[in-house]
Amino acid sequence: MRSILIALSLIAGLAGCATKPVNDSPAEVIAASAYRDPSAPSLTLLTVVNNRSGSGGHSALVVNGSQRVIFDPAGSYKHPRVPEKGDVLYGITPAVLQSYKSAHARSTYHVVSQTVPVTAEQAERVLQLVRGYGNVGDARCAQATTDILTQVPGFQGIKSTWFPANLMEQFGALPGVVTDKYYENDEGDIVDGVANIQL
Repeated sequence: MRSILIALSLIAGLAGCATKPVNDSPAEVIAASAYRDPSAPSLTLLTVVNNRSGSGGHSALVVNGSQRVIFDPAGSYKHPRVPEKGDVLYGITPAVLQSYKSAHARSTYHVVSQTVPVTAEQAERVLQLVRGYGNVGDARCAQATTDILTQVPGFQGIKSTWFPANLMEQFGALPGVVTDKYYENDEGDIVDGVANIQL
C-alpha cells in the first residue's frame, strides 16, 4: 500500500510531465527550422520547481551543439511555430528558449537553468541520443534525461532518478555549472502560458 501511495504522489508531483498526443512535425519543417547558436557548446538542464515545496515538477535538457534543441521528455510545451519530433523541440532561438521558460514559470513554479560547458563531440553525442530516444511516457522526464546523460563521457557519474529535484542537485555538482532562476507571477498552467506567447 505504501508503494502505491508513493507512486501516486510521484505522478501527481510531476505536473509538467504529462504525455501529449504524438504529432511529429514533417522532416522538411524540422530541417528548415534548425537554429545554431553562436555560443560555445553546452548542456543546460531546465528544472521546473514548485515555489512552496521546492519539489521538481519537470526536467528538460537544452542541447547546444551543431544546432540547439530542447529535449522535453513527456513535456507539455507545444507551440505552432516550434517544430517537434519524438519529444525534441527544434528551432530553439533565444526567443523560443525564453518562451519555454515563460510558459513554465508562474505564481506556483519557477524555472532553474543549470548550464555546463561541453566539447563539440559531447554536444553532438547528446544531440544524437535525444533525437533517437523517441516519445517518453508520463512522469519519466527525469529518468529519461538521466538515461541520456549517463551515456555521455563526463556525465556517467549521474545516477538514474525519477525525481527532477534530485537530478537538479546532481547536475548542480558538476564542475563549471552556472545556475540561473527565472520567476513569473502569472496564474494558470502551461497551456495558458503557451497561449499567451507571441513568436
